[in-house]
Amino acid sequence: MAIYELDPVDRIAIAAVGEPGQRRFFLQATGSGRTLTLGCEKGQIQALVVRLHQMLEAQQIESPAEAASEEAPTGPAPGEPEWQIGEMGLGYHDARRMFVLVASQVAAGEATEAPPADDAPSIRFWLSHDQVIAFSKQAESVLSAGRPLCPRCGLPMDAAGHPCPVMNGARPIF
Repeated sequence: MAIYELDPVDRIAIAAVGEPGQRRFFLQATGSGRTLTLGCEKGQIQALVVRLHQMLEAQQIESPAEAASEEAPTGPAPGEPEWQIGEMGLGYHDARRMFVLVASQVAAGEATEAPPADDAPSIRFWLSHDQVIAFSKQAESVLSAGRPLCPRCGLPMDAAGHPCPVMNGARPIF
C-alpha cells in the first residue's frame, strides 16, 4: 500500500458543492508543496468531527474562546477529486503533540462497507492542535449549511417536509 504524507498540513478544510440534499463533499488539504482534493461522504465528516471532539477532550485541549467566534476561512471551490475516501482513521502522536488523520482510498468496484484493499493508497495528514480546532469548526459550519432538521425526529427535511417517523408518516394538520 502506498502511503503519502502531508507533514505538516498548511491548510485543511471541508467543501460542499450542490444544493442541500444533493451536495457532494470534499476534503481539501495543502501541505508539503502539494494541494489535494479527496471525495468523501457527509457521514464520514460527521463521524470525524465527533471523534475530533472526543480526542481533544481526551488530550485535555481546550478550544480558545476567541476561536469560537471567528469564521473559518473557506478554500477554493473543489475540482474533481483525486479519489474517493473509503476509510478514515485518527490518532494522536504524544511526542510530536500532533494529530494524524489517515485517509484510505476506496478500491474500484468495492462496496463501501468493505475495508479498503491492501494496494489502495493512503494519505497521512499531520495537524497541530490549532488546526484540528479550526478544521472541526469549519467542518461543522459546512455540515450545518445543509437541509434543516425536523424538530420532532432530527432527520433532514426537504422543502416539502418529510414523512416523520415520530408522526408515523402522517403530515401535521395546521
